[in-house]
Amino acid sequence: MSAERPILPPVRLHSEAELARDALAAPLFVRAVKLARWAGPDTRVGAGGELVEAHLPAAAEHLGLPADEEGAAYASEAWRLAVDTGLLDVTDPEEGELPDGSEGSDGSEESEAEGTVTAGENLALLTSGSPQDVLGIWLDGLDAVHADATAPVLDDFADLVGEDGSIDFDALDWDPEAEAEFLDGVLGNLYLLTLADNGAGDGPVPLPALAASMIVPDDMGEPTDDILEQVSEAMMRLDDQFRLLEPIGIVEYQPVDEALMVEEGETADASAAGADEEDVTRYGMVKLTPLGLYGVRARMLEAGVDAPAVGDLADKGADALLDGIAYYPEGAARAELQLWLAGRGPQGAVAAAAELLAAARGTDEGAPLRRLHCQQALALAGQEAEPAVRAVLGDQELGGLARVWLAEHGASDVPPPPEAMIFWLAIDTIAAQLDADGELDELQGLVEGLSAQHSGFFDEVWRVDHPATADVLEAMGRLHSDKKAAKDARKAAFKARSRAGG
Repeated sequence: MSAERPILPPVRLHSEAELARDALAAPLFVRAVKLARWAGPDTRVGAGGELVEAHLPAAAEHLGLPADEEGAAYASEAWRLAVDTGLLDVTDPEEGELPDGSEGSDGSEESEAEGTVTAGENLALLTSGSPQDVLGIWLDGLDAVHADATAPVLDDFADLVGEDGSIDFDALDWDPEAEAEFLDGVLGNLYLLTLADNGAGDGPVPLPALAASMIVPDDMGEPTDDILEQVSEAMMRLDDQFRLLEPIGIVEYQPVDEALMVEEGETADASAAGADEEDVTRYGMVKLTPLGLYGVRARMLEAGVDAPAVGDLADKGADALLDGIAYYPEGAARAELQLWLAGRGPQGAVAAAAELLAAARGTDEGAPLRRLHCQQALALAGQEAEPAVRAVLGDQELGGLARVWLAEHGASDVPPPPEAMIFWLAIDTIAAQLDADGELDELQGLVEGLSAQHSGFFDEVWRVDHPATADVLEAMGRLHSDKKAAKDARKAAFKARSRAGG
């Protein structure tokens, strides 16, 4: 059975140890850890687990921040993350930690009960746990920040907040699922752009292009004014969201130049007045970090998206390996094969080669591509694979590639292939390249090279007992630059279909 083409190319992730170090160095995570270690038995929290206002100046000071409104906001954000990630455990006020009539943390008699906090189990795991433990805690933090980023900005809806702090969500016209889906879609597009061209697209992406990828229909020519307005609104929302996401370590973000957002009638900063309005970087630039690739992929996997990573197949059987890398880019396929072979070691080279050759057999649609990747794997396996390769010299499906391997490794006693095997290997090789969607110039060169090696090629090749013979000959008729050879290929394809009764 032919392997399914993956929606996403495989990602090459940094090692878990490197990613865990990146997670521990993320600014927001650093602040959350500092506050978790700073909190003591006298630290008080409100009903929602938030640090009481009286403690915020001291928390900000501990983080090296000014004890003003901005410092308090950063401290409050870090505190929430510490609670959300289990670095701190909150004791609810109802549990009676603060008896009626006792003094609150600021020395006054509290009218409202307060809870307390203790160190959570996850705090110790940051130093004693494995990289996987650290990354698991960080992922919880990413989920919390993602939720914050998709929440409504309540400052814009002050009239919907009641005197008791309650919010009229019905009047807010806010769809949390739609907001989360949009941000995940943006991160997914950024992920795909990062992996484009086998990882060559890992530079920063202009925010307008990212917003447009979610708004502008693929088949639209010139965007309408309404579409452009939607893109502009999406940019501003994404600017806010990426400012929130950057401190957790998943993106490097250059925000939108604030001079571009000056309201009509206001005066822009003098230094920005002469700035180049055509400079796309002023509209925001964003790039996924290695930790961001890991985090976005983890969210995709949780959502049921097939997001492969190099190394996923290292502990699988050869059949799963060859099917799994069927449509990987060349570099990723090679890396996956190297990891698979390394896991079996030099002592297991013969058994590994034999397993690969067995998995490469078959007459199904995906078999030619499996054999192509088997050949690539055997090239990486080295001389130790020779006994397994020699064992299939007489096999119709594998004998041709076995002879190629032995010749490439300098063997002097390679038996000449029967003519039927030569033609079969030619059809199989072109079928694999057609399935792999190779470069047109390379494919054309292969077609012309193989047909030129044998006189009367098209007079004989249509008789080859290979499931792809007719399809390959039709493709050769389309690709061959010589008109007579192309016509001969089309005639041979007709004969092959007639012979097969199709």
